[in-house]
Amino acid sequence: MIDIVKQKVEALLKEKKIEGFLGLVEQNGQIAPHLFKEGENLSGFSLGDRNAAGDARYPLNKILITIARQYPDDVLGVLVRGCDERGLFGLFRLNQLDADKVVSVGIACPKSLALACECKKPFPDTLSAGEKVAATDSIKQAEKTMAAMEGLDLDKRFSFWTDQFSKCVKCYGCRDICPMCFCKECSLECEDLISKGDLPVDIPVFHLTRAMHMADRCVDCGLCDGACPSDIPLRLLYKKTARIMNMEFRFTSGINKNESSPLSMMGPAPKKVNPAE
Repeated sequence: MIDIVKQKVEALLKEKKIEGFLGLVEQNGQIAPHLFKEGENLSGFSLGDRNAAGDARYPLNKILITIARQYPDDVLGVLVRGCDERGLFGLFRLNQLDADKVVSVGIACPKSLALACECKKPFPDTLSAGEKVAATDSIKQAEKTMAAMEGLDLDKRFSFWTDQFSKCVKCYGCRDICPMCFCKECSLECEDLISKGDLPVDIPVFHLTRAMHMADRCVDCGLCDGACPSDIPLRLLYKKTARIMNMEFRFTSGINKNESSPLSMMGPAPKKVNPAE
């Protein structure tokens, strides 16, 4: 699969269809983001699969925003999996990236990774390499995870999240790695809302503030979970907000690049849907 992707990237660069390609490179036994240019040797190009599962993951879309702001006239390519493409669609909608200035090179996730991530769409629409994996098992796993939490009574759920939030060391890792966090001024650093220098963080204000901001942005990539040094199940919290958005507004972030967020519109909400649909 990697040879197919490398050939695709080399062709895009050679034909001047893109000015650079944001992907991954392996050097000295480590995998890291890298902006490839025309004529550059792609021998170190990587798909992030240390264990053939794409486990070396970075918020490439977030890095792409930074580069695009510096070079607004350049067309840039980027490596995407299913969740990355959903992120791009969200960033196009939120005017953080210009869809005409981004060329996606998509790869499909293996079944093992799709199941581990509980991904409902483990492949991008712009698929350049890999095979589309049916998401049936991962969807069932996601529903099972959510059902286990929702099966608890309100007091137990409240106690669970209070205990989890109390572990937070306010490192901002969840925010900093999130490809959908791009605000130049962050509410999590506003003293009128959240006190500075205190641990544990303001419970539940700190994490619920971020969850509300992620309600129509989160694409369920799971990077926040991996970044949290305290192992707080942040993704489970954001899955819940995404579930509410789907039930109340029939909206799932990143699924349709031409769809506007219901939180940016006024009017009655659409008819509720079954969360399993």
